[in-house]
Amino acid sequence: MLILYGLYKQATVGPVNTDRPGMFNMREKYKWDAWKAVEGKSKEEAMGDYITKVKQLFEAAGSS
Repeated sequence: MLILYGLYKQATVGPVNTDRPGMFNMREKYKWDAWKAVEGKSKEEAMGDYITKVKQLFEAAGSS
């Protein structure tokens, strides 16, 4: 799910625009790291990757 979060933030906001959360805020830190991991993608590319990943998840859930 963190992959989807990172792609969503990149597609809607763009590159990371906040400081990395501190070590005691693990949830927000993981979310920030997921967003930072896709920082080089354009908004359009991130949106396309997001859609592809959601389709893969639906297909995997349907075959289970």
